Amino acid sequence: MWLALFSGFLTGLSLILAIGAQNAFVLRQGLRREHVALVVAICALSDAVLILAGVGFLGSLLSVLPRLSEAMRWVGAAFLLVYGTLRFRAAWQGGEKLLPSSANAASAISVAGTCMVLTWANPHVYLDTVLLLGSMSAQYTPHAYAFGAGAAASSLAFFSALGFGARLIAPVFADARSWVVLEVIIGTTMWTIAAFLVLR
Repeated sequence: MWLALFSGFLTGLSLILAIGAQNAFVLRQGLRREHVALVVAICALSDAVLILAGVGFLGSLLSVLPRLSEAMRWVGAAFLLVYGTLRFRAAWQGGEKLLPSSANAASAISVAGTCMVLTWANPHVYLDTVLLLGSMSAQYTPHAYAFGAGAAASSLAFFSALGFGARLIAPVFADARSWVVLEVIIGTTMWTIAAFLVLR
């Protein structure tokens, strides 16, 4: 059981370390110090639910219904294009200083909504979290759920470190020019992921 738990943790961590739309959003909110706990909770809980579904049955469902995966791919690509465009627009407008009390601070509902869409409309989440981790967990039967628990724990640890640790580099982003660079990087990341989804 402990081997399955440890393997799940390392496997989950290796998958989540890649730069993606969700990670970029968590970093951005962490730098702004804006609803960080809410964002971390949504990301970690969503991953836990998806991992549980993958270990259970959803992985098999998506493999049987390829059109469902195809639909998620196009929806995800469209959203990433729009969100990337918004980031480029923010960069074009000159960036912003990272002040938590700023009048331009987004509401908790707005942040939660964006976080949910970036998480649940991202096809990579289903391919990695549901299909890949779900299929790998079968190798650890009868401790498949221990493998899933390890993967969920790695998600919680990573998002917590990314969101709450971002404040350590916040002084660098007190300059609006640094924020412009970050917005361009995030926008480029979003568009790149969308291009891979479309051209796949």
